[in-house]
Amino acid sequence: MQPTADFDPADLARSLLRRSRQGALATLMAGTGDPYCSLVNLASHPDGSPILLISRLALHTKNILADSRVSLMLDERAEGDPLEGARIMLAGRAEEVAEAEQELVRRRYLGAHPSAEAFVEFKDFSFFAIRPSGAHLVAGFGRIVDLKPAQFLTDLGGAEALLEAEAGAVAHMNEDHREAMNLYAMRLLGAESADWLCTGCDPEGMDMQAGRNTLRLDFPERVSNGTELRKMLVRLAGEARAKG
Repeated sequence: MQPTADFDPADLARSLLRRSRQGALATLMAGTGDPYCSLVNLASHPDGSPILLISRLALHTKNILADSRVSLMLDERAEGDPLEGARIMLAGRAEEVAEAEQELVRRRYLGAHPSAEAFVEFKDFSFFAIRPSGAHLVAGFGRIVDLKPAQFLTDLGGAEALLEAEAGAVAHMNEDHREAMNLYAMRLLGAESADWLCTGCDPEGMDMQAGRNTLRLDFPERVSNGTELRKMLVRLAGEARAKG
């Protein structure tokens, strides 16, 4: 099927990747190749790819270590019939996160799942990232699309300064600008007032969370460093206040 004219599949795919906190992970059973599916928690890398924190004692991790091919199903958890909501199936490989990225993915994952602090230091737990080779998006009649990674992942080229500034920016927003976070949620995204927190920033937007609810604030223009990020957040705060 082809998408209808008012439907942007890449935007929806990116939103689902950024907002999802749980998914169904399919792996191949070591030795037999039989399919195996399990429920996992996840967060997103700055490029949008899923991050998992999984135990080597778990069957799905043993399967990944034997054959890294996986698929991951995410859905928007719409009320009513879940088949009426959008969902995306990622295909790709699960790879253990390199030492150079451990601090980044740990911070992002714990921002999305604070309760993981209780076991993140356990020796059997490790961070894995899913490197997608493609995606299949289903968002209703006439809205079934296959996507390539370049269509739904965020290009981080030239944004090294932003990634370096991200941890400080997230802490600053959560410590000093909770009112602005609530304004973004209510007036720019149409959400209810809540204790919204920033869980991550990237060149294309900011991720927000309040309990189990998640939001994605897309930026009207790409940002590549801390100064541009600050100016963008000030600008959006002004736009939110003007809507009051």
